[in-house]
Amino acid sequence: MGLIGCSEKKEVKKEFQLFVGTYTDGDSEGIYKFTFDGSTGELTNKNLAAVLPNPSFIKISKDKKNLYAVQETADYDSLGGGVTAFKLKDGKLELLNSMGTAGKHPCHVALSGNGYLAASNYSGGNVAVFKLRESGSLVLSSQIIDHKILDTTKTSHAHMAKFRGNDLFVADLGLDALKRYSNLNHFFASSEQATLNLAEGAGPRHFTFADDGKFLYVINELNSTITVFKQKMDGSFKEIETQSTLDAAFEGKSYCADVHLSPDGKFLYGSNRGENTIVIFEVHPNSGKLSLVGRESVRGDWPRNFALDPSGNFLLVANQRSNNITIYKRDIEKGTLEFLNELQLASPVCLEFLD
Repeated sequence: MGLIGCSEKKEVKKEFQLFVGTYTDGDSEGIYKFTFDGSTGELTNKNLAAVLPNPSFIKISKDKKNLYAVQETADYDSLGGGVTAFKLKDGKLELLNSMGTAGKHPCHVALSGNGYLAASNYSGGNVAVFKLRESGSLVLSSQIIDHKILDTTKTSHAHMAKFRGNDLFVADLGLDALKRYSNLNHFFASSEQATLNLAEGAGPRHFTFADDGKFLYVINELNSTITVFKQKMDGSFKEIETQSTLDAAFEGKSYCADVHLSPDGKFLYGSNRGENTIVIFEVHPNSGKLSLVGRESVRGDWPRNFALDPSGNFLLVANQRSNNITIYKRDIEKGTLEFLNELQLASPVCLEFLD
């Protein structure tokens, strides 16, 4: 009785693997893997994990058994780009199969957790939904959700999809909207709230949900804002505020890219390409609204995706044009970032931790 001492506490894991998706029109060859030290914030042991054309977005399955990567091209086949499934075995990637996404320049992959994958085709203006085998390999596309037919005046650009419960949400930069679909007997059809509209010219790019699903945060590429939606009692979402991601004194051109909540949901981060910063907001625990904390230089050019490490203690930024990954220590209480170090890598775009 009462003999369990502090020395018997489970030690927190301090080392993780980081996979990085890149553009391969320069010196990069595909997907790279690093070792991340969760105590010092250093990246080491660079390895080429897979040779693949333009794996600009990668995603690891929740069970850590598979990794998926887009091939952001227009010539995987006659219809456009492709998506590739890998098996993760002992931290290494083993190719399973690849398939066309039926649209040009796929830029994002989403996983449902129950056997579906959605690939968003930016130039194709559509979303390809695949079924997955138990092994994680791709089955021929089961459905193409075409946004080109939804608006005759705007050009659709599907940029990101996310499964949430029985629904599939898709950010369409060209239509200034999030489209919402429900899974009806293995077919995704428009839900009762088919559209979440953004401001004209906003260009919704990426989005994230609060853990409880009550709030939805959309980062808009073209007008450099973040829009907050609140879920109502009937399950629909209503816009409650929009905040600029840029310093009022900034006068150049800038385009938002990625957005993430901290693991505890207290802070929201977004990347600005042009201003070249990570903007930091505090999230009000009850209203979900945002209060500006500040912004941190990415110490590079054109920050694309960024990632918080599994501990939430560090934030890493992929700077596409300056060919570097910058690493920051995160203040858990204040949300602020402190630059630690950087690593050179050609055209990094997407960062994905295997914990």
